[in-house]
Amino acid sequence: MDFQYFLSLIPKIKKTSLLGIEAHLKMAPKDRIMALENIDFEKINLKLASVLILIYPKNNQAHLVLILRNKYDGVHSSQIAFPGGKVEKTDASYQETALRETFEEIGIAENQIEMIKDFSEIYIPPSNFKVYPFLGISKNELQFLPSEREVAKIIELPIAVFLDDLILKNKTIATAYSQQLNVPGFNIGNHFVWGATAMILSELREVILNVK
Repeated sequence: MDFQYFLSLIPKIKKTSLLGIEAHLKMAPKDRIMALENIDFEKINLKLASVLILIYPKNNQAHLVLILRNKYDGVHSSQIAFPGGKVEKTDASYQETALRETFEEIGIAENQIEMIKDFSEIYIPPSNFKVYPFLGISKNELQFLPSEREVAKIIELPIAVFLDDLILKNKTIATAYSQQLNVPGFNIGNHFVWGATAMILSELREVILNVK
């Protein structure tokens, strides 16, 4: 998708209604659906995080940036994710968390980003995080400076590829909490994106398809 064409969609994106759980469930693993049905949010101590959906031009085409997380002792080790992370006490807002973490993880500063829209929050049972996603754009090509500690790889996904149905797959995977799990997701190059990241991507995909 031509980046200038994507920019022309921004006014519609700002006004469009979000599908929220309807879009999320299209990419939700079956165990995630059952966990969400049985959870009592008033009885659990949620952890909070924010992520940034960042769209920018590369060779005049609209792209989306994702990261491959480094290996660590946790349920999200070596997974594909958006730039983002845990809310700190010093963060003035969830949006500030997303911008701070984006700079820390991929080296893109706040002054390079125009915030467009809040997306639907999502709960991740395995890690007990409630995540607040935000859509932002950069109007110039970006030079990423990935954090050696947190980021194993930068993944640049063309929006045209993202919107193609061929990217949608189901796959049986092993996770930190299940030996074999059949899940829906996005096949991006040599990577399979599933779970919360895929659920957020699903809402983004629905928004763009609805306005283009």
